[in-house]
Amino acid sequence: MQSKRYAVTGGIGSGKSTVCAILAKKGYPVFSCDEISRELWQDGAYRRALARLFPACTKGGEVEKKALAAYVFADPRRLARLNAYTHPIIMEELLRRMEGHAVSFAEVPLLFEAGFETRFDGVIAVRREEALRLDAAAARDGASREEIRLRMRSQFDPTRYEEKNCLIAENNGTREELERCVDRLLATLGVPAPCGRGA
Repeated sequence: MQSKRYAVTGGIGSGKSTVCAILAKKGYPVFSCDEISRELWQDGAYRRALARLFPACTKGGEVEKKALAAYVFADPRRLARLNAYTHPIIMEELLRRMEGHAVSFAEVPLLFEAGFETRFDGVIAVRREEALRLDAAAARDGASREEIRLRMRSQFDPTRYEEKNCLIAENNGTREELERCVDRLLATLGVPAPCGRGA
C-alpha cells in the first residue's frame, strides 16, 4: 500500500493538538512540528544560528526565546526571516519521521504560510471561533489577548480553508463532538484503521 501523509493545521488556539491527540488515541502515528522545534532549541548550533540572525534578541551570546517571539511578531519581515531559516529544517525532520508508515498524521501549524501543503496527501484544518481561540491560547501560553491577536494576524485566514480543499474540523463544541467530527473526516479520507504504531 502506498504511504499516505496527512497534515493537521489551524490557527493558534484552534485545537490542532486536540485533534492530533484523538488521532493518536485511535492508534495512528502522529508527529508534531512544535515538538521538533522544541527539540531543536536544545541544539547549540541551532540556537547560535538564530543568535546570528537576530542579535537584538540575545543575552550573553544566547538567543532568548521569548524576546525572539516578541521581536519577530512585531514585524512581518522579521517573522519571514525567522521562518525562512526554521521551516525547512523542521519540515525535513518531520517528513523523515513520517517515513515507513502506511498512514500518518502531522501537526503543522504554519502549513499554508510556509507553502508546504503540497508535501502531504491531504489536510485537516481545525477551525474555531475567535473568542474560543483567544481563551484557549491565553490559558495555555499565559499571553495577553493582544499578543495572541498579533499572532493570529500573521497566520492563514481560516475562512479560506475551503479554497485549499481542506477537510474542515469545526471545533466550537465539546470534545465528544470533535471526536465524532474526526471519525467523519477519517471516513471521508478512506484511511484504514491502524494496526499499531507501524500501521
